[in-house]
Amino acid sequence: MYRNLEDCLIDLEKHGHLVRIQEEVDPYLEMAAIHLKVYEAGGPALLFERVKGSKFRAVSNLFGTVERSKFIFRKTWNSVQSVMAVRNDPMKAIKQPFKNLGTGLAAIKALPLKKLGKLPVTAQEIQISDLPLIHHWPNDGGAFVTLPQVYSEDPDKPGIMNSNVGMYRIQLSGNQYEMNKEIGLHYQIHRGIGIHQDKANKLGQPLKVSCFVGGPPAHTLSAVMPLPEGLTEMTVAGMLSGRSFRYNYVDGYCISSDADFVITGEIYPEETKPEGPFGDHLGYYSLVHPFPVMKVHKVFAKPNAIWPFTVVGRPPQEDTSFGELIHELTGDAIKYEIPGVKEVHAVDAAGVHPLLFAIGSERYTPYQKVKKPAELLTLANRILGTGQLSLAKYLFITAEENERIDSHHELKFLKYILERVDLQRDIHFHTNTTIDTLDYSGTGLNSGSKVVIAAYGDKQRELCVEVPDHLRNIRGYEDVQLVMPGVVAMQGPKFSSYADAEDELRGLTKSIQEKGPIPSCPMIILCDDSSFMSASISNFLWATFTRSNPSHDIYGVNSSYANKHWGCDNMIIDARTKPHQAPPLVPDPTVEKNIERLFVKGASLSRIL
Repeated sequence: MYRNLEDCLIDLEKHGHLVRIQEEVDPYLEMAAIHLKVYEAGGPALLFERVKGSKFRAVSNLFGTVERSKFIFRKTWNSVQSVMAVRNDPMKAIKQPFKNLGTGLAAIKALPLKKLGKLPVTAQEIQISDLPLIHHWPNDGGAFVTLPQVYSEDPDKPGIMNSNVGMYRIQLSGNQYEMNKEIGLHYQIHRGIGIHQDKANKLGQPLKVSCFVGGPPAHTLSAVMPLPEGLTEMTVAGMLSGRSFRYNYVDGYCISSDADFVITGEIYPEETKPEGPFGDHLGYYSLVHPFPVMKVHKVFAKPNAIWPFTVVGRPPQEDTSFGELIHELTGDAIKYEIPGVKEVHAVDAAGVHPLLFAIGSERYTPYQKVKKPAELLTLANRILGTGQLSLAKYLFITAEENERIDSHHELKFLKYILERVDLQRDIHFHTNTTIDTLDYSGTGLNSGSKVVIAAYGDKQRELCVEVPDHLRNIRGYEDVQLVMPGVVAMQGPKFSSYADAEDELRGLTKSIQEKGPIPSCPMIILCDDSSFMSASISNFLWATFTRSNPSHDIYGVNSSYANKHWGCDNMIIDARTKPHQAPPLVPDPTVEKNIERLFVKGASLSRIL
C-alpha cells in the first residue's frame, strides 16, 4: 500500500481518479467552491498545484466517492474487515481458527513501531502562515484545517497505545489568535481528547498535542472511526495502510513519520479563545464559542508536502463517503455493544446526529397477543446512552416481525413506523439534556431535548397519499403539500417567539380537531416553505430534523397528558426557522462566477462538468 500521500495521488492519477489544477487558485473561498462543484458532479480528486500565498500544494475530494475510497484501500480492506469482525465477535476465531488465521497476522503487522533517527516531516521547520490558509465559506471566522489527525496521550498512562487520535477542526487564523503562535482547537462532547485534557487539568499541567496533516489516506480515515475499547486508531491506521504506524518523539511530542505536516503545541488548563464561525456538516454555520487555544510549539513539513482538505456543508458531502466506509467496517459492532439492536442508521441527509433510525428486537412478552413496544424502549435508552449516538435528538425505532426492514431505505422505514405508531402511547421525551455541539435548534450550546418514537405491532392505518381535505383552507396556513405517505407540510406565519408559537399552534390544532379525525396523516410539518419541504425526501429530512427541538417544537392534535405521559392523535413538528438558530450556508455568487474560468474549454477542469 501507499507509503505516503503522494504515492496515493500518483496511483489515483494513473487510474483516472485525479486531475491536476495548474492555474493559480485563491485559498480564500475559491478552492472550496471548486471542490463543491466537482464533488456535486461526482468528479475526481483534485490536486491544486498553485495555491496563492503558499508554496505547498493541496488536494481535496480524495474520498469524494465510495468507489474511489474503496479503490484506495483495495489491498487491505478485506483483512481489516476480518479483524473488525473478530474483534466484535471473538467466538468466530475460536469456531473457525484456520479461516481467521490471517486476521491475527494483519493485526500484528499493524502494531505501532517506533522508528529512530531522522523523520521526513521534520526536514523543514515552517510557520502557520506558510500553510495553505483555506477559507471555506463566506462567513467563516478564518482559515481552518478540515482533515487533521489530532493526537494526544493519556497523562496517567502516556504512550502510543493509550493515545487518542480524532478529527477535530483547527482554526489557523482570524478572531483573537496570534498568527504563528496560537491556533483554535474545536472538539465536542464525547471526544477522547476531552478525557485527556480533563486529566491534565487535574494534574495542573498543559496537555501536549500533535496535529498530523496528510500522510497515507489510512491515517486520515482512522481518525474518524468509532473504535471499540482497547483498539487504538494507530493500530487501525496500520491495518488500513498495510504497515505499522511509524513515529518518534521530538521535544516530547509524538511525531508521525509519514505525515506531510505536523503542528505541535500545548493546551493550558482553562485557557480558551473564541472559535468560529465555521460552515459545518449540518448545513449551517456553527457560531462563535470559547474553545481551547493551543500554544504553537513547532510546525514541520516534509519535502514536497501536500495539504489535504475537504469542505463540509449540507449533506451529502465528501464526509458522507467517510460515513459509508465506517459503516462497512464497523457496522456490526452495535449488535455486540447493545445486544438486541440489529442496526442503527444515523441519517446523513439530516446531518447525521439529529436523526437516528434503529431496528431492535421485541422479545419480552411473546406470549401476549397485544403487541406494543417494550424491549424497544429499553434498547432506545441504551442507544441514547452510547457514545456519539447520545447526541441524537430524534430516534425512530421498531422491530422486524413478518417482513425484512432496512433502516437505510429511509422513506420505506419511516412509512413502516407511521403505519404502526400509536401517537397516544409511543412518544417518549427526554428533556433538558445534551445534543450535538453543532446543533443550534436547542436551548443553548450542547443543550436541548430528545424524543423516542417507538412503534411495533400490527399495521394500524393506511397512510394518506394526497393532502387530506381537513388540512386545506385553514386560515393563516397555506400551500399545504404532501411530503410522503402520511406526512404533510403546511406553510405558516414567520416564527417570532415560543410564546407566540404556543398561541398559534393552539389555534391550529383546534382548527384541525374541529374538522374531525385524520388518522391517515400522523405527521404534519409546519414550515416556512412547503414547496421546498415537499420537493424531496432529502429536503424534508434536513429541514425538519435540523430546525426543531423536540420538547419545544412538537405539538399535537387532541393532545393530553396521562400520568405525565404526553400523547396526541396527529403530531405536528414546527420546523420553521427560529431567530436563535444558526444561518444556513450560502455560496458567494462572485466567487461562483470567478471559478468558471477553470471549467471552460482548455482549462484544467474543462471535462468535469
